[in-house]
Amino acid sequence: MSAVGVVQAFAPNYAQARARFLEAAVTAGLSVQSHPHPLPGSEGEALALDVARDGPLDADKLLIVSSACHGVEGFCGSGVQVYALHDQEWRAAAHAQGVAVLYLHALNPYGFSHLRRVTHENVDLNRNFQDFGQPLPVNTDYAAIAHLVIPDAWPPGAANQAAVQQYLATHGESAWQAAISRGQHAYPQGLFFGGTEPTWSHRTLRQVLRAHGGAARRIGWIDLHTGLGPSGHGERIYAGRDDASAVARARRWWDGGGSTPVTSIYDGSSTSAFLTGLMWNAIYDECPQAEFTGIALEYGTVPVMEVIEALRAEQWLQLHPEADAALAAQIKARMRNAFYTDTDTWKGQVIAQARQALFQAVQGLGL
Repeated sequence: MSAVGVVQAFAPNYAQARARFLEAAVTAGLSVQSHPHPLPGSEGEALALDVARDGPLDADKLLIVSSACHGVEGFCGSGVQVYALHDQEWRAAAHAQGVAVLYLHALNPYGFSHLRRVTHENVDLNRNFQDFGQPLPVNTDYAAIAHLVIPDAWPPGAANQAAVQQYLATHGESAWQAAISRGQHAYPQGLFFGGTEPTWSHRTLRQVLRAHGGAARRIGWIDLHTGLGPSGHGERIYAGRDDASAVARARRWWDGGGSTPVTSIYDGSSTSAFLTGLMWNAIYDECPQAEFTGIALEYGTVPVMEVIEALRAEQWLQLHPEADAALAAQIKARMRNAFYTDTDTWKGQVIAQARQALFQAVQGLGL
């Protein structure tokens, strides 16, 4: 088991999370490559995508473990990475299978520090991996509700509340979730904006994949997320192309004989809506020689409607920097709580399930 306790692996803010990750990497005898972000953190601290590799650069089997694709979700992912770096049994298992492990700490450090889900460009990184030389997807469902999603005032006025309730009564909560979360490229100040060009995090991730994935014949990826599903439950969502053989392989690796099923956005089994512009698209471009198998490990926090309300409030705040300080603090606290359940029980559930998925991944890669 890990030389650091479950609770101690998690940090209360980005600056401390980064410090714990860097310390864990050094303790493990690993070097770190830091890719500095151009902007400062919420407390003026330096931001970076930090990369630690446990295993030789020429390893033909590589497991990527990434955190904070969606900024504020990094509390969870960082805790998993710190725990894993201190976990001698886990590291020995990876080494025994000849699997190199690449830890990507804080893909979106700006969002992590500023308690935002999006990047400093206001872009959802996991909708940003599009072919920008082609026409971008059009989300007509979002266009129909864009005027409702971000109201003029927060809390929303009576007219906005009534209109939202009417939509929910007519279409249902799942339609509201899907319309908002699918991603859109027409409303730069809206929610789940996929951008019109690659973000800093997008470009930096591609650089890292090129540097570390070129020798790998087989690549696995566990991308750590929060905000969907029952509290403390880690849903294993297939991450990859709509390829039946790859889905089947992911299920062989991670379904635990049916005890930990792997869901998919392609067959409707996931709590996630169907999405486009997902981050794993980059692996096919940057590491075309490798067989790829990935999941997003998505931990539940609070009900999805509360998550959406927290996102609406935080985006409203972003557009209204003049907002009352007390209201701003309340909105930021709500945002943190929507994506990070700061209890010992929840942290224990997160680590137990992540640790299982890590062992399953190296076993799958070693076959």
